[in-house]
This record gives sequence, structure tokens and C-alpha cells, in this order.
Amino acid sequence: MKYDAIVIGGGHNGLTCAAYLARAGRKVLVLERRHVLGGAAVTEEVFPGFKFSVCSYVVSLLRPEIIRELDLPRHGMELLPLDGTLTPMPNGDHLWRMNDHDKTRREIARHSRVDAEAYDEYGKAMVEMGRFAKPIMSMLPPDPTSLDPRGLIELLGMGMRFRGMRSHDRVNQVQLLTMSAVDFLDQWFETDVLKATMSASGIIGTFLGVRSPGTAYVLLHHYMGEIDGAFRSWGLSRGGTGAVSNAIAAAAREFGAEIRTEAPVTRILSKNGRATGVVLGNGDELDANVVVSSVDPNLTFLKFMDEGDLPADFVEGVRRYKYRGSSGKVNLALDGLPNFTCMPGPGPHLRGAISISPSIDYMEQAYDDAKYGRFSRRPYIDMVIPSLTDPSVAPPGKHVMSCFVQYAPYHLRDGVWDDQQRDAFGDAVIDTIAEYAPNIKDIILHRQVLTPLDIERDFGLTEGNIFQGELTLEQLFFLRPVPGWAQYSTPVERLYMCGSATHPGGGIMGAPGRNAATQILKAGR
Repeated sequence: MKYDAIVIGGGHNGLTCAAYLARAGRKVLVLERRHVLGGAAVTEEVFPGFKFSVCSYVVSLLRPEIIRELDLPRHGMELLPLDGTLTPMPNGDHLWRMNDHDKTRREIARHSRVDAEAYDEYGKAMVEMGRFAKPIMSMLPPDPTSLDPRGLIELLGMGMRFRGMRSHDRVNQVQLLTMSAVDFLDQWFETDVLKATMSASGIIGTFLGVRSPGTAYVLLHHYMGEIDGAFRSWGLSRGGTGAVSNAIAAAAREFGAEIRTEAPVTRILSKNGRATGVVLGNGDELDANVVVSSVDPNLTFLKFMDEGDLPADFVEGVRRYKYRGSSGKVNLALDGLPNFTCMPGPGPHLRGAISISPSIDYMEQAYDDAKYGRFSRRPYIDMVIPSLTDPSVAPPGKHVMSCFVQYAPYHLRDGVWDDQQRDAFGDAVIDTIAEYAPNIKDIILHRQVLTPLDIERDFGLTEGNIFQGELTLEQLFFLRPVPGWAQYSTPVERLYMCGSATHPGGGIMGAPGRNAATQILKAGR
């Protein structure tokens, strides 16, 4: 049997691409090596009765057009907004930014009246930045090395939109592309804890510190998240992030796509410079008119193909592409709720994110450890307790807590990531949480610790990078993943890419999958 398209990888981008191709009448097969769909956007019952969003744990970047066009709510996707962010402070105080704007302003004013006034202006400015950047997510990155007039027209259109912005918005846009998150925020705010917590969005998925140039753009990348049209809205998926992937898979199946799990691809077949199919781990060969890879460039081109089948300069570009995984994950099964010294007892403050980011120096010192090849002894931690809004993920009276952690460098200076290092990293995370919630060690029933090496082995993300490659300026837009090859096609005819290593990058957004499918269909494949 010959398929119109074979998609390698059943992560949410691969499933999105498959759904759009099947929607257009193509005969599509998705191949996922694991027993469960979702890639990094997956829900697993790691311990009996406790269901974790093992890697990706919050949703905001999923494009509204994908939700609408694939009718994901009908297929079981339900997003539950997070109620703000609580930042505990070492002195027993806190900063709690809520979804209620007026309450947040009053809370910020408790720290600084100047910052409370600036908060509104900052929000308006970032919305303008997001409006300018949002259409870029769905566009085909123009190739500046090509004389194709379509790309030049796209660039001209961007230039006209940029020119149409107010002068100070144009200045902000340029600064976002060049400055560090802290330097950008310094222009607006004076409160250390506020700037530290806001700057945290600028380091996710990068091996950079909050003072590193370029992190302001990453801040914008995450700020563009929206739920039901509201910018900056972050939420949990009922049933975990795997429910998002499963909803996309259900849509794909309804359109006629075939999806196989426990079907690892070991080789991409090509003949005379053209992709012809794949080889599975059991030796089966499957033919296809088009092959679409949702895995990263390292796996696609250096593991699944012979370098001799690719141009030498392209291979060199793939080798230069930076991953530099810097994140770890600690998932906790709890016998009760953590009791934070700054706001004792249960309450709505536990229903949002809890950010261990008490100061800019704290954040930068966490990065200092990583710069020298060590995991952060006192790391930045972003925590959520999904069981408070979605009781289905834990037994009655119990809870799950998801802890995203930076920094955990893939390459350690002293030794490698083994069981001892993993346990030490997990202990450092728990010890840090205990400084703010002293009861945490008494209520832990089980813990799962994922190092970057674990993320690479278990989820196929090279060096454990959650975005299939850093979101740094030299790896964005028409430079992602390789200059000259940012339009989802590759030097091998009829071989495409659709994962987070392509424009517009990482997060549970689905845009790379949708964009790639659009290009494949435009080419008449």
C-alpha cells in the first residue's frame, strides 16, 4: 500500500499536519515510536491513580484557527484558565498577580505605586507587539537568498505593517529583538520580584540567563499565548496536555488518517534525491508520495538518513543548529497540598502558577551554575497543581504537582546524568520548594525526576531541548532550522519538516504542523 503522506512522530505538530492533510483528502499515516501519542504534550499515569502532563504542562500558544478548523472541543479538548501567578519571597512576603486586573494592580501597588501605573502601559505595549508578531506565526518565512517575488512581497508587507505602528511601538519591537528580558523590563518597572518573575518567560527553552541579550524576544513569544482570544492567558488542559494531542488525533482520524503507535521509524528512504518512504524498526518498508518529519533535524537528517544523500553545506547547517537543553522536570504525587509560608493554607493562590523567582540576582545565579556545567542548586521553578482544577488527574484527597525547572544543562562538567545525579537534582528542587513550603517533604508520595538526558531518551528531543532547538535570534524565522531551508521543505524532494524546529518554534501551538501542511498542499503533493 502506498500512502500520500507518512508523518514521522505523533506529537501534537505531527498530528496537526496529518489532520490538515487528511482533511484535504490525502491518505495519511502517522507513525509514533512510543505507546502513547503526544510527544512532549502527553499525559501518562506514572504512578497508580496519578496522571501527569509529564513534559509540557500548560497551554496557551495553541492557535485559535487550529482549535476552530479541527473543532477540537468537540473531540474532547477543554482548557481551564490558570488563575494568575504567585511568587513567594524569602522574607515571607509575596507577589500574587491574578487574572483579575484590578486586584493585580492593587497587589503590585502594595510593592510599588509607580509599577502599578506602569503595568497598564506595559500590557498595552505588549499587546501591540503581539498583534504585530502574531500574523508572522502563520506566514511562510521568506527566503532572503531567493529572488522569489512572493517572499519579497511578504517582507514588504511586514515592512508596511511595521511602518504603520506608532513610533514608540516600533522602538519597543526593535528592543524586543535585541535586549535582555531584564533590560527591557527595567524600562518599565522598579520592583525586583516583579521583574524577576516576568523575566522568567524570557529564558524558557534557552541556555541563557535573564540578563542575556535576546531573551526579551522569548518573553514576547510566550506573551503571545491566548485562550479564547485573551492575550497572556495560560491554562491547563482537562485530562492533561495529552488530551490536546488526543483531540487533534481524533480529528485526524475522523478525516481518515491512520495512526500507529509503537511504530518507530529507523530510516527515511530516498531515491534519486526524492523521498520515497520509511523503514520501521521491525524492518517493514512503507511507501509514500511525501514524507513529513515532526522530529528534530538531528534525528531527521543525521540519524534517519545518510549524509551522502544531502548537500554538504546543509549537513553542516544541521550540525551547527543549537539544542543546548537546559530544563528539567519534577512531577510529584502528593498526599495533600503544599503550605506556603507567605500565604498559609489552601486557597485560590494555589490554583495558578507558583513561581520560585524571588529576585533577578536569584535568577541569574541559577544560570551561573549552569554556565559552569552544574545544575542549579537553587533553581528557578514554575509549579502548577492541576488536580485543584481537574480532580480527574489524582485520587480523591490527593494531588499532583508539576515542577518545570531551570537550569539543568545537558552537558555536565563533572560526570554524566546518571541515577545519582538525577536524585541530587531532584533533591535540590525539593529543598528549594521547602524553603517556601516547609511541609512539602512530608506530603510527597512519589516523585518523577526528568533530566535533559531522560527527555532525550524518552521523548526523542535532542539534548532534551523542549523546543527542538533554542529560540535564539540566529535560529528564528527564515533561519530556523537552517538558512535557506525555513519553508518546511528540505533538500530532499518530497521530504518536509513540521516540528518545533521549524518556524515559528516551540510550545503547544500547532502552527508548524498547520503551516507545513499548507505548503505541502500548495505544492500539489
